[in-house]
Amino acid sequence: MVVSISEERFTDVPNFDYEPQYVDVGDLDMAYVETGGSEGSGDAEETFLCLHGEPTWSFLYRKMMPTLAERGRVVVPDLIGCGRSDRYEDRDAYSVEMHYDALKTFVEKLELTNITLVCQDWGGVLGLPLATHEPERFARLVPMNTGVPDGTQAMSDRWHEFAEMVATADDLDIGRLVRNGCYRDLSEAVVDAYRAPFPDERYMAAARTFPGLVPQSPDDPGADLLSETQDRLGEWEKPAFVLFGREDPITSHDRDPLRHHIPTASEQPDIWIDDAAHFLQEDAGEEIAEHIVDFVDRTPLTR
Repeated sequence: MVVSISEERFTDVPNFDYEPQYVDVGDLDMAYVETGGSEGSGDAEETFLCLHGEPTWSFLYRKMMPTLAERGRVVVPDLIGCGRSDRYEDRDAYSVEMHYDALKTFVEKLELTNITLVCQDWGGVLGLPLATHEPERFARLVPMNTGVPDGTQAMSDRWHEFAEMVATADDLDIGRLVRNGCYRDLSEAVVDAYRAPFPDERYMAAARTFPGLVPQSPDDPGADLLSETQDRLGEWEKPAFVLFGREDPITSHDRDPLRHHIPTASEQPDIWIDDAAHFLQEDAGEEIAEHIVDFVDRTPLTR
């Protein structure tokens, strides 16, 4: 069964006054917000596609959107099952392929081009495959606290404990998960904003299933797509800028291998985001947006 989230849930969300829009991606509608851009810019327009991870939504990018909007169009969707997007109640309906196909349809229906992909966590797990399989749409990559798990990687004991807790906890508090993934403290209003898309268990299937979708062996669903993505990233010729939070215990060890794997990433400044953990957009959003605009300015689009 497909369920939709009531807009009333978002009445008290602070500092996020963007009008939601929706794209039909099949059985469901994928929500997004956008800002920036200018009429008449046409094919030359810079477009920032900002993809969140688990268990957040487009709200995570609110500190970055104003700065990015000064440089181009900013499009920030909610992954299926998150934010204002529709969701399946049945956990078995979720897969890497389902999420990937929904994102692919979203980008194609909006006819996005000249994309600078800004992606974190599952935003990278889904966005990097799309960028490497449709490179004509993408101008640059900005992977943040993410990776491409193709089933050959080793996951830490801490990650396994997290995955088990998310899947089985009797009372899963999304706001607490986000708060614990930040270096800086969050206000109660912000924590409640992360809880807003998940009023009860009917709406939590996506949040519950994301960790379990990470391929644990090369035979798992999604592993082939991600293995191919690893190969394509190793041949990526367009600009790439890897930005990780120094205080993220989950992904910080993936930063150097990713930066060395993407050929063009080492051409960009070797920067860590200090005082930032897994949800680095919360901890240092304004700083990160400035780094990204500088990156875009020093790697102009080829006309």
